[in-house]
Amino acid sequence: MRLLNEEHQMVRDMAAGFLEKNAPVSALRNLRDRADSQGYDTSVYTDMAGMGWTGMMSSEDVGGLDLGAGVAGLVAEEMGRRLSAAPFLSSAVMAATMARACNAVEISAKIASGNAVVAVAFDEVSKHRPDKVSTKAEVSGNGFVLSGSKRFVSDAVGADAVLVTAMTDQGLGVFLVDPKLRGVVTNQVSTVDSRNAASMDFNQVVLGGDTLIAQGSEAESALALTLRVGRSVAASEMVGLSKEVAERTNAYLRDRKQFGVALAQFQALQHRAADLYTQIQTTEAITSAALAAFDANHEDAERLSRVAKAKANKTASLAVREAVQMHGGIGMTDAIDIGLFMKKARACIEYLGDDSCHAEWLLQDRGL
Repeated sequence: MRLLNEEHQMVRDMAAGFLEKNAPVSALRNLRDRADSQGYDTSVYTDMAGMGWTGMMSSEDVGGLDLGAGVAGLVAEEMGRRLSAAPFLSSAVMAATMARACNAVEISAKIASGNAVVAVAFDEVSKHRPDKVSTKAEVSGNGFVLSGSKRFVSDAVGADAVLVTAMTDQGLGVFLVDPKLRGVVTNQVSTVDSRNAASMDFNQVVLGGDTLIAQGSEAESALALTLRVGRSVAASEMVGLSKEVAERTNAYLRDRKQFGVALAQFQALQHRAADLYTQIQTTEAITSAALAAFDANHEDAERLSRVAKAKANKTASLAVREAVQMHGGIGMTDAIDIGLFMKKARACIEYLGDDSCHAEWLLQDRGL
């Protein structure tokens, strides 16, 4: 269990109250049923901005609150409990972190105020491999010509700008790209969790020189920082999802009777519920450590973020599978929300790397 101070408890309570009223699970159902291309309610995101959520990772110099990943994680956890759809992780956390690391003041201010939704495009293959960059930005006059493709760009549909990684003649570069430019093609993809994602093609896109906001080691550092905070906050969202699924399942076991006895009285189910509880608690602990390490710029922040994401992946998968099995046949239907949680877990597991991806990195880091 994560120990919170009074300020953090207030943030959690505020987030829970707002999301329960404005972005509950039923809101995601509505977005799914009407096949909303945006994937979220823009008015809700505007309200989030009004409460300062979009400025949590931005410095005070650009109008942000600079509250850090720990506080952002609290909001993400409550969003995970309700499957709340919003570009919080993609724009307010990851894009804000990258823009700040690149000292891109103007776009940082727009993200912090909620006046711009900014996506981050870094993956190019079906699995999470941000180090494999084939997209190129070739010098042309005083600017660049961008060519290549990006896959699974979260919240790209309707985004005001996209931060794109591409190779330059001086190493990795980060470019701030207007998705409305000629040659930029945004193809919405259907995701299992009914959220906003797209594949993006850059066909000889002409960019001004000022669109390059970081290059070389600075760009590499900015990308690493962005992915690090993304993994940690995403793990928090999955902790919230796992907690909610476990609580709903336990409530069902207490209410549902078999042979005149509540299912919660069966020892085999008690053991499974107890095991899930311990897995959630350990996941919450490592996720809290990862968030704290990021905010403190600790040398173990990279390692902890990967451990947290890998552990959160496994726990969320266990939570939704146990939920479906313990609910029985109805758990396989759309009549209750368990299926929505399972689909969200599946999408979260793949985004920013599954457990195998991070296990491989951790083994290599240990020289194994």
